[in-house]
Amino acid sequence: MKVVVVGAGYAGMYAANRLAKKVRTAGITVINPRPDFVERVRLHQQIAGTADAATPLTSMLRAGITPRTATVDKIGDGVVRLDDGTSLDFDYAFLAVGSTARPMPGTIPVGTWEGAEQARVALAALPADSTVTVIGGGATGIETAAEVAGARPDLRVRIVGPSVAGDFSHRPHQRVRAGLERLKVDIVDDGVTEVTDGTVRLRSGAAFASDLTLWAIVSGVPDLAARSGLTVDAEGRALVDECLRSVDDERIFAVGDCAAVPGARFACALAAPQAAHAVNTLARLIAGREPTPYAVRYVARAVTLGRKNAVGQFTRPDDTLRRAYVTGRTAVVIKELASRGGKFGARTGTGA
Repeated sequence: MKVVVVGAGYAGMYAANRLAKKVRTAGITVINPRPDFVERVRLHQQIAGTADAATPLTSMLRAGITPRTATVDKIGDGVVRLDDGTSLDFDYAFLAVGSTARPMPGTIPVGTWEGAEQARVALAALPADSTVTVIGGGATGIETAAEVAGARPDLRVRIVGPSVAGDFSHRPHQRVRAGLERLKVDIVDDGVTEVTDGTVRLRSGAAFASDLTLWAIVSGVPDLAARSGLTVDAEGRALVDECLRSVDDERIFAVGDCAAVPGARFACALAAPQAAHAVNTLARLIAGREPTPYAVRYVARAVTLGRKNAVGQFTRPDDTLRRAYVTGRTAVVIKELASRGGKFGARTGTGA
């Protein structure tokens, strides 16, 4: 049986490794535009120079899985067509191309490997007393602003968003903002209308100079599903049935941010659960058993605030907020669980 996994992010890597463990007869090929697994939740550390977010696929995949560095042009009808004109046949495929960023002109996106590398080089070249602006008040923006401020205290760092840390309820919200302020990050609750010639213009009419402006908003997904003729939602995510199979082709599973799963938002914490369920479904089908529906279950939201601090707030399974929250090292652990490992995350590896 031939299985192709398109994308080597959290969902794709988890799916490939789990499938190799559960269906030992499967011949698995992982196709990715680069030869590395990029730990996306660590791209802010890549930018600040405090960690390396890339690991070779060969060190992450189980024995017997074939990695292939290529870009997929189309997928469907049992064939994955690559942009170099070659193709691979498959019996089943996992579409796991994740989400992407569509930056405002004049900014550098921090949510992609290419953008993070560009931002890293630009940040390293900034002289003392320069100003860095991070646009986006969610987790990506908060973690980027905090990491840059911690690594480069000689710079002035601003974070701008309509409601910075607005994804948390009152007390955790205050804790996040207090953590940013301790790092001397200026917090601006406003929308950005334009970035041009080193000037950031706000919805309120205010404007300020910025030597480096980073776009920390994830929006939309790669257009592979739509380009392949699969049915997608307004954001371009592939529509799936209750078992995470494409509504157009039951041989194609869509998992992670590129899948239009009811109740799911862009979140790496959903990558492993979705990948695991899709692999389990395939294993059940091979064994002649009926598949079971997938259900979204959230656990927590968490953000790191530099190397030594974090804030985490527990959620109900439907992602509504609980009152309980934690800070400090305990929150760092929750952040790791939510983003990378264990029951809730998407950490990959030979032990997956």
